[in-house]
Amino acid sequence: MGSAEPIIKRGRKYDQVLNGAWHVFRRDGFEGASVDDIAREAGVSKATLYSYFPDKRLLFLEVARGECCRQSRETADLITAGTGPRDVLTICAGRMLDFLLSDFGLRIFRICVAESDRFPEIGREFYENGPKIMRARLVEYFHEAEDRGELQIEDKEFAAGQFLELCKADLFPRQLMGMGRKITPTDRERVINGAVDMFLARYGVVAG
Repeated sequence: MGSAEPIIKRGRKYDQVLNGAWHVFRRDGFEGASVDDIAREAGVSKATLYSYFPDKRLLFLEVARGECCRQSRETADLITAGTGPRDVLTICAGRMLDFLLSDFGLRIFRICVAESDRFPEIGREFYENGPKIMRARLVEYFHEAEDRGELQIEDKEFAAGQFLELCKADLFPRQLMGMGRKITPTDRERVINGAVDMFLARYGVVAG
């Protein structure tokens, strides 16, 4: 039998606890954040905090889920039908890379993987509140761009996944494994431009 899904209590001070935890995790990271500091930042007692989140990792993951959702929706909102594919994809790749390479984004990914056996629902929650939102908006945009004769994509769902994976090339796995050096604007532009160029080489429509 699989592990039980973590049950998170929601009540009057739930948002207050999450807001305090967000500030502390952003400032101190997961390991450096103490329950005392989170409770103090949230303006609640430790007993109240534990009544909502008996495990610090569950609290971090709930904060992370909300952050993924926010980042995905903000990026999706930047994808507008009236903008050309190169501009749209460049914006999308830049925002995604910023999040993936941030200390917070890397911590989210590592902890989700570490907790996937104990809490198998975590992966589904993160997918639905992050990548799924981005993929859905990209698919919508692909339909719009195809109607304008700018892209030609048979399997739009698959193409959206391809593009998001292209944005992870090189820098993300290195940073994730702790092998990365300080990332320069040139490094970042190399990944973004490479992802966009490769995608458009496959799916872009060349003007006759």
